[in-house]
Amino acid sequence: MKRQCIKISKKKGEPARRVLLSFEILDNSLKIGSDETFLYLPLSREPAPEELESLPEGFELTDFDFELLEKKPVPEDLLGFNPAYDVIGDIALLEDENLDAQTALKIADALLRTQPNIKSVVRPLTPVIGEFRIREFEVIAGEPRTETIHREYGCRYKVDLARAYFTPRLSTERSRILSWVKDGDTVVDMFAGVGPYSILLAKSKKPAKVIAIDKNPDAVYYLKENISLNSVKNIEAIKGDAREEAKRFAGIADHVIMNLPHSAHEFLDSAVLLTKPGGIIHYYGITPEDDLFESSIELIREAAEKVGRKIEVLEKRVVRSYAPHQYNICIEAKIL
Repeated sequence: MKRQCIKISKKKGEPARRVLLSFEILDNSLKIGSDETFLYLPLSREPAPEELESLPEGFELTDFDFELLEKKPVPEDLLGFNPAYDVIGDIALLEDENLDAQTALKIADALLRTQPNIKSVVRPLTPVIGEFRIREFEVIAGEPRTETIHREYGCRYKVDLARAYFTPRLSTERSRILSWVKDGDTVVDMFAGVGPYSILLAKSKKPAKVIAIDKNPDAVYYLKENISLNSVKNIEAIKGDAREEAKRFAGIADHVIMNLPHSAHEFLDSAVLLTKPGGIIHYYGITPEDDLFESSIELIREAAEKVGRKIEVLEKRVVRSYAPHQYNICIEAKIL
């Protein structure tokens, strides 16, 4: 099976394999190839430039004809259907809130039997609620905990799912935002949570400063833990209301991240206040399919015009489907 891969000398093969594992881009369904001199490490997706920079010198991005590894049992083999779940660290999160207890227990058992990386299986008892955006969970099987360490793009995030909101579904989006940031930029993450945007940006060493704000004291606790865990220095963690903190940091931001899709529109005045002339707001919203962008763009424009500023829309995109006929969207708007 032809697949894109990293070709590297055997002496450097193990360090390269560890790097690919840390970025979760090593395709474990294929057998690592080799010849007399080189190893060929199969990739599960196109690597980002910053990921390639982390590899040992002397590698080559090429194609190779790989052999399939012997297929291990998967949950579908035991259940007869493919269950919907997210993996956060070593915790499996069942997302179907309508599962009956017996079916949930069967799924949990199948996950623990077939996925050795999963140590605990939980399901939400409530939707995301309250100003801190958290959910209540039930541990169905495995270790009785909701705290874990999640790895993503070479970063580690310690999080307790019951104390601070986190989703792995935005990993690609977080990497996309990184591509907008230039060397020496100042970034303000208005709703930072445990730091998945802020720490990825800070660890890239492109921003001169990342200011990470959140109102949830538990989220800020884990944010600070993750700053230490990832050994990043160019980041400031602040427990506070983004509206009040915007007054302190007015006009400093080259980028303002507004990842609070259900209510980011309520903070647009503050985001504009934070943004220097020519700075960019990364605005997230939940919108209906018949009005994906225009109403949100108008809200951004109105917030800018209140203080005599204008906007230029640089990009608008659908991030993912959120619910029937509703989408999580992102708009990049330059504030002039």
